[in-house]
Amino acid sequence: MKPRYLFPSDYMADPSANVFNGRLYVYPSHDWDAGESFDDDGGHFQMKDYHVLSWDDVERGEVTDHGVILDVKDVPWAEKQMWDNDVVEKDGKYHLIFSAKGYDGVFRLGVAVADKPEGPFIPQPFPIRGSFSIDPCAFKDDDGQVYVYFGGLWGGQLQWARALYHGFAAIPGKYGDENGLIDLGPAPDRKTQLFAKPDAAALPSLVVRMSDDVMQFAEAPRPVIILDKDGCPLKAGDPHRFFEASWMHKYNGKYYFSYSTGDSHFLCYAIGDNPYGPFTYQGVLLDPVVGWTTHHSIVEFKGQWYLFYHDCVPSNDITHLRSLKVQRLFYNEDGTIQKVVNE
Repeated sequence: MKPRYLFPSDYMADPSANVFNGRLYVYPSHDWDAGESFDDDGGHFQMKDYHVLSWDDVERGEVTDHGVILDVKDVPWAEKQMWDNDVVEKDGKYHLIFSAKGYDGVFRLGVAVADKPEGPFIPQPFPIRGSFSIDPCAFKDDDGQVYVYFGGLWGGQLQWARALYHGFAAIPGKYGDENGLIDLGPAPDRKTQLFAKPDAAALPSLVVRMSDDVMQFAEAPRPVIILDKDGCPLKAGDPHRFFEASWMHKYNGKYYFSYSTGDSHFLCYAIGDNPYGPFTYQGVLLDPVVGWTTHHSIVEFKGQWYLFYHDCVPSNDITHLRSLKVQRLFYNEDGTIQKVVNE
């Protein structure tokens, strides 16, 4: 198949693809032009609601837009910026795990629940206790246990979530990276900028096991460590280290953690033996697309694996007006993934 734009009538991004009851559902963020100026912290991404799209035939079939399933005005704790989300089914209920910015300017994760995959979703009045940052991926393992992978640097505020260790520093101003340091985004004081030495271990994303009702964390979040072929954690200066857009899928008993590298604009993946990792880096899934962000999901539907992602070709490279795409995805005999070529 040729790459297909899934929903050309509107701008949507960050597709989380899931198969429920034999039908494919994509839960995207919903881009619009709010008139905000571009900044490094994503202030121009002012998404305010979620839709869900579904298909019987993702390659040729017509899309069904089920309309708005959750609006920021209906979430008591959230002020703005309804960023990435994902949905997981547990015990006949559908749980929308989403990220949004609270009135204190801090990103957190929330839960909304529905009886059907197309909603409507009813939000909980408070965010998940102890949650922070963005880009949740909800993964249900074969034993029914649900894990959420999350985190994003810079505007996603992941760099606020842990004490900095050797190799990191807060530097006044925005341009410490001119001294050979790696820019991690604003510090929690929102006055200084955080930087890392290139040979420091990269800041990892996080994974947490959810409670049985999928409403709260059942434990403290754990780091998702990505190792190189020599068993060493990827470095902060490595263009293939984690930045945002976690996704987890399982293939032939192995756990595939994939993610965006942010400012180097790759989609990459790593493989592990359990949902907590560690994961060994394997390679690039997708080279940079048109637009600053790259974000994806991977799912099997009717015997074929697919990569869902977005780019900004239809909007003429307006980075906050993105369009959903899909291509087939293939594995090699050794379980590695063949790189997808965007066209």
